[in-house]
Amino acid sequence: MASGNAIRGSRVGAGPMGEAERGESAPRLRISFWCSNGHETQPSFASDAQIPDTWDCPRCGFPAGQDENNPPDPPRTEPYKTHLAYVRERRSDADGEAILAEALAKLRGEI
Repeated sequence: MASGNAIRGSRVGAGPMGEAERGESAPRLRISFWCSNGHETQPSFASDAQIPDTWDCPRCGFPAGQDENNPPDPPRTEPYKTHLAYVRERRSDADGEAILAEALAKLRGEI
């Protein structure tokens, strides 16, 4: 027995296929970008769009430029620093000794 569903196999908003219903697509340009790993990507841009200087490589994530022989350098990543490393950058050993002596004096009740 049929279920009586007249629009079976269709989705909401579906209409006739063809360029006449959707309009004409804008003229496109494919521009090549190369990253420092030698990967090439060719994103598509509208012909009247402003082309960016760099584009992120979809394979490695590095920035890619339009010059194959001179791609942009990969970003420099800083190593992880602990809280103690940041404190040592700001204070000298003598400052640390003075702060430690003051804190110990407070704990002993001398101050």
